[in-house]
Amino acid sequence: MEISRKNLRNEVLERIKFVRTCVMARELCLLVRTNRAVLEPKDVEDICMHISGLCKEEGCSEPSELCTKAAAAIGSGDEEKYLDLCAQSCVKCGEAKRPQRPKNDAYVS
Repeated sequence: MEISRKNLRNEVLERIKFVRTCVMARELCLLVRTNRAVLEPKDVEDICMHISGLCKEEGCSEPSELCTKAAAAIGSGDEEKYLDLCAQSCVKCGEAKRPQRPKNDAYVS
């Protein structure tokens, strides 16, 4: 019983970490991209840097670097480059592995 509980706990913690980093990063990215017309460039830059940190925390270095470059591009006023880098980052983020769903084959007495 204790082994099943520990395994389930580990799976739940992994899913929480995934939501706290990857899901949050994707949602923030979507919000920024769909509402960039009403956001100031500094807002977008700050949010992109935060998203980059979330990706880095999860160990996704390529999306993190692309997001950092996108933030730098928006800071320099190059919106076309920002949009391209942001799109690339979103694609790389979408390729990231998702946590596995728990198997329901654990014995519980």
